[in-house]
Amino acid sequence: MDVDWSTYGWLIAVVVVASACQNLTGFAFGLIFVGMAGALHLMPIADAANVAGLLSLVNGVVYLRSHPFQPRWDMLKPILASSLIGVVGGLALLHWLSGDLVNVLRMLLGVTIIACAIVLLLQKSQRATLSGPGSMWVAGGLSGLLGGLFSTSGPPMVYHLYRQPLPAALVRQCLLVMFLANTVLRLGIVIPSGGLRWSSLFTAAVAVPVVAGVTWLLAKYPPPLSTRVLQWMVCSLLLVAGVSMLLA
Repeated sequence: MDVDWSTYGWLIAVVVVASACQNLTGFAFGLIFVGMAGALHLMPIADAANVAGLLSLVNGVVYLRSHPFQPRWDMLKPILASSLIGVVGGLALLHWLSGDLVNVLRMLLGVTIIACAIVLLLQKSQRATLSGPGSMWVAGGLSGLLGGLFSTSGPPMVYHLYRQPLPAALVRQCLLVMFLANTVLRLGIVIPSGGLRWSSLFTAAVAVPVVAGVTWLLAKYPPPLSTRVLQWMVCSLLLVAGVSMLLA
């Protein structure tokens, strides 16, 4: 195993935080898990991204089983098409940076986390009308690129969708559908190429009951906080993780 046994307690703690943020806001599982795992040197970034992908599948399936879902295909079609294309590009970039440029990869992740947190914190008020499909394609492509790199598809699409005149529950469900599709494609490419190590599988297996438990608990007992307050809490945590990674 590449991951020392003494690190599993920290990994599970990170999983609890990341899963709670994902369920409360509809995003940030991958950013928080990969960012904190990288900042604390719990596992390599590429492995952490694979674990985040596996756990995102569990988290998304449990969430959708616990909440009624009525898809808005007029929105989801451009989002899914562009994000899946972006995933392929992100994986190609990850493969290039994971060799001798691993420190560049760490810096890129830190900068990405900080930039995403700042963008989300500075999010403007909702639009009066829905944006056109072109903006959905752009946001979807950027989200897919981050999904391929770090299993963190959220921020561009989170920023875009939360500005639309849509219910928060619908936004969270659209985000989860995109995450699930991107994760399935990412793992479908990584696994046949031998990029998924046994240490990542073991870490994910240990964490699955934790993800399911946190998801069930928050679905049954949601905290009485507004969406904006939850976003500020999550973005503050992202800033800490991103700065810690750059300092490390």
